[in-house]
Amino acid sequence: MGTEPRGGSVKTGKMPEDEKTRQWKQEEDQQQKEEKREGLIEFYSSYKELFQFFCSNTTIHGAIRLVCSKNNKMKTAFWSVLFFLTFSLMYWQFGILYREYFSYPVNLNLNLNSDRLTFPAVTLCTLNPYRYSAIRKKLDELDQITHQTLLDLYDYNMSLAQSDWSMLSTRKRSSRSLLHHVQRHPLRRQKRDNLVNLPENSPSVDKNDWKIGFVLCSENNEDCFHQAYSSGVDAVREWYSFHYINILAQMPEAKALDESDFENFIYACRFNEATCDKANYTHFHHPLYGNCYTFNDNSSSLWTSSMPGINNGLSLVVRTEQHDFIPLLSTVTGARVMVHDQNEPAFMDDGGFNVRPGIETSISMRKEITMRLGGRYSDCTEDGSDVPVQNLYSSRYTEQVCIRSCFQLNMVERCGCAYYFYPLPTRAEYCDYTKHVAWGYCYYKLLAEFKADVLGCFHKCRKPCKMTEYHLSAGYSRWPSAVSEDWVFHVLSQQNKYNITSKRNGVAKVNIFFKEWNYKTNGESPAFTVVTLLSQFGNQWSLWFGSSVLSVMELAELILDFTAITFILALRWFRSRQQLSPPAPPPNSHDNTAFQNEAPGLSTPHRFTVEAVVTTLPSYNSLEPRGLSRDGEVGHE
Repeated sequence: MGTEPRGGSVKTGKMPEDEKTRQWKQEEDQQQKEEKREGLIEFYSSYKELFQFFCSNTTIHGAIRLVCSKNNKMKTAFWSVLFFLTFSLMYWQFGILYREYFSYPVNLNLNLNSDRLTFPAVTLCTLNPYRYSAIRKKLDELDQITHQTLLDLYDYNMSLAQSDWSMLSTRKRSSRSLLHHVQRHPLRRQKRDNLVNLPENSPSVDKNDWKIGFVLCSENNEDCFHQAYSSGVDAVREWYSFHYINILAQMPEAKALDESDFENFIYACRFNEATCDKANYTHFHHPLYGNCYTFNDNSSSLWTSSMPGINNGLSLVVRTEQHDFIPLLSTVTGARVMVHDQNEPAFMDDGGFNVRPGIETSISMRKEITMRLGGRYSDCTEDGSDVPVQNLYSSRYTEQVCIRSCFQLNMVERCGCAYYFYPLPTRAEYCDYTKHVAWGYCYYKLLAEFKADVLGCFHKCRKPCKMTEYHLSAGYSRWPSAVSEDWVFHVLSQQNKYNITSKRNGVAKVNIFFKEWNYKTNGESPAFTVVTLLSQFGNQWSLWFGSSVLSVMELAELILDFTAITFILALRWFRSRQQLSPPAPPPNSHDNTAFQNEAPGLSTPHRFTVEAVVTTLPSYNSLEPRGLSRDGEVGHE
């Protein structure tokens, strides 16, 4: 009976021991699994581990070869060079794409439209300045001085060729003021080799060795230059025009020159088989081209053409006889015509062309609209409000309007007066050598700087983003024909008091019409947008690595982990350096009497050691079964 209880007690003591052991093993396995489980934020312990994980799990092609061939150093080196070379080529292509995107290229879009066409404005000038009654006296005086000058320079007496001027010699002598200013700017000849003025204009000298021009001096006569021309005709016309402008500038009001004589210039006017009237044109005066008439300039009632062809356009019969005009200012005969858009000034020097007398001129038009992208794609302007030049014209912005306004503003600033050919700025007056003695000297100096773009007008004035152009082509034929001229001139004489002696050179006919119903529109669109840029990036990435946007995110994750590891390692290194450096001893540590007065019997270090052991004992679970079995045996005994 003594053995059974002992055997039973042993059995009951071993069962809990086995259960505790199994429980301890389960807890240990669970703890290891928890240690292996990935945390919410976890970083790699080294760069090697980071790159091995990236190369083994990334979707970028070729990266796995850097890990699987690590036992073969030659393959590893080859694939490393190939991998980084591929990266370099891809980012080189990225740079090219970035450069192309930020150059902001555009595509040109060409469209053909068919619609009712608005007929453009048409300006027609007499091509000869009129001898207006307000300035007739001064012009006669200028003609007398010019006649004498031509006689001295070329031994030519105009009174012999023009019998109508035979009475000029009997008129009163030129006023002293006009003669004084003309003598201040004399017309003379110079040698071609060296620009040295001769004291006398000798006709005996070979005229091929001379240039002709006029002298312009500053206000104090300290600086003078010779405005010379290779052609004597050009020199005489420019010299005469210079004095003619001064005479015009002396007029207090421009309305004094407004002597419109529409019926004596336009014999017949017809648009779309309907007769024109005074409501269809406006009149203005041009210093060199005389009376000018602009048709279809009224924006409230514009002409429209529904069909192309000569019968659906504008047809004009104009008078081209030069009666009571200024022959020294204009050396051509006929008329000058220009086609332009509404609300744009007619710059006859730029876009006009001449109509010959006795000829029917048929002008066919093709309309073309150009629309440019502004902002970053071009330097065009929408309405000129962002151009640093004040618009002096009462029309909308054009490039020529800006350029002329820029010159006029510089003229007022530099010379103190405005040029007569351009609009007058606020609080300014036109140049006149009775008030501004040296304005001619200043003008020609400024004109040379303007043509050389020293003033910067061509750089400041930008093209408009939307502009309408008319491409013209002309055909010519004799009008009227030899068999019909008699009755045509007879009818004109009955209706328009036509009494021209030279019939063939007295009239001309002009037809202006659309060549076709279609008109062309040139537009621009961005050639490289953000969508195109991203698409090109994707193409390059797929070409070199065969991956997608998620692969790019993997690469971004690699860079982020690399940065985090570098930061952690640097922080560890910094802390280790702080721990290795010994702390500074406290001041007067040898005078600390608290430890010197302790009793030798006290063993404070052992007390702390025991407490340390006690705190670590619960982590060793293997000691508990031994303690339990020992207690069980003792208790049984």
